[in-house]
Amino acid sequence: QVQLVESGGGLVQAGGSLRLSCAASGRTFSSYAMGWFRQAPGKEREFVAAISRRGSITYYAESRKGRFTISRDNAKNTVYLQMSSLKPEDTAVYYCAAKVGEVTTDGLYDYWGQGTQVTVSS
Repeated sequence: QVQLVESGGGLVQAGGSLRLSCAASGRTFSSYAMGWFRQAPGKEREFVAAISRRGSITYYAESRKGRFTISRDNAKNTVYLQMSSLKPEDTAVYYCAAKVGEVTTDGLYDYWGQGTQVTVSS
C-alpha cells in the first residue's frame, strides 16, 4: 500500500513554469513505477509522463515532449514533474500514480493521489 500526495499546482501565466511534486508514503517507493496524468474539465483523463522504478526509463505524451520533464528521487520518496512553456490547454487537475512492475503509459496504475490543480492563464 502506498499513499500519494501531490503539491505544487497553482495559477501561472502562459509561458511560465511549475514543478509538481508527489510524495509517497512507505519504504518501498523504489518498487513502483510512477506516472503523471491529468484531467481537464469535461475531458477524459490523459497520460502525461511516466518513469521507471530506478528512473532509467521515461515516457512522455507526444504533445508534452520537450516541455515537461519527469524525475524521481527514491531517497526522498518523491516524483517530480517539471513543466515549462505552459499553455492554457495545460490547465487540468494533475494526478500522480504508482504501479507495481514495469512502467507503462496506460492508466492501469494501482494507486492514485488526490490531484493538484494547474491553471494556465492566457
